Amino acid sequence: MGEKKVTVAEFRKTIATSLGTAFGIVIGMIWTNVVLGAFSTAGISLTTIGGTWFEWFYFVIVAVIVTIICVIAIIFIGKWGGKE
Repeated sequence: MGEKKVTVAEFRKTIATSLGTAFGIVIGMIWTNVVLGAFSTAGISLTTIGGTWFEWFYFVIVAVIVTIICVIAIIFIGKWGGKE
């Protein structure tokens, strides 16, 4: 049987894709909580997250910061994974 060796480029691409997906999941999870927190703050109880509009706004700011960090990480990891 013919053995196929995994190249460094293939390995890096696979790792980069996996990490990019993981960061995308983190972004989705945090924004889900932001939306659910808004419903709770408005009096529509869908989750335990809630409180005041100030707390919800603070959570939005945190979500934006996490999103920016994850997107930057996805870009750098994508470039690293694309190297030959």
